[in-house]
Parts: sequence; structure tokens; C-alpha cells
Amino acid sequence: MSEKKPFHNPFGALRALRESMPDPPTPSAPEPPAPPSRTTSIPRAVVRLERSGRGGKEVTVIDHLNLTVAQRAAWLKAFKAALGCGGIVEDDRLVLQGDQRERLRPLLTAHGVRKVTVS
Repeated sequence: MSEKKPFHNPFGALRALRESMPDPPTPSAPEPPAPPSRTTSIPRAVVRLERSGRGGKEVTVIDHLNLTVAQRAAWLKAFKAALGCGGIVEDDRLVLQGDQRERLRPLLTAHGVRKVTVS
């Protein structure tokens, strides 16, 4: 009986090179997102739950923030990361997916909102 050779492995020649490669860098833990810097405090924010016009899906709407376009985008990014949900800026409001009313209150106060009204 004749001895069979293994099939042709195109990556077989690379096996010898693997030993001479340096170790891959170890991934470091990602830093938690820092809240955006605030220059002035926001006097009030109104947080409410909406279902109408959204196909029965619940969203949390944050109104009366009076932020610039860049600040709204930064706040939305920080809230989405902290709450683990999706969101969007609609007009001058921040809209987050799901019922986030109670989880949102401490985040808003950390961002400088003096009074949070939940309706």
C-alpha cells in the first residue's frame, strides 16, 4: 500500500513564520464616556413618554433643554451610551427608545439640569 500525501495547503508555509511574529497587543478596557462639558446650567427639562404616531412603540422625549445643535448631539450620544438604547434628535427634542424616564433623571442632573419634570 502506498503512503498518501496530505492535500496541498497554501498556508502551510506560513506556519514557520508564525513563530517569529511578535505577540499581539493586549486590548485595554475602554474608558467610559465622559459627560459633555457644560458652560451654563440648564434650568429645566421636561421628560415624557410618547406612543402616538410611533406604531405603538414607547419613546422617551426630553424637551425644553435649549441646547445648541452640537450640544444636543453630544448629550444624545452620552445618554444612548449610558442607557444602552437608541435615540435621535427631532427638532429641538431628544428622543430615546423605550421607557427611560426614571433612569434618565440622574443623568440629566449630572449634566447640569436643575429641575427635571417627569410627566
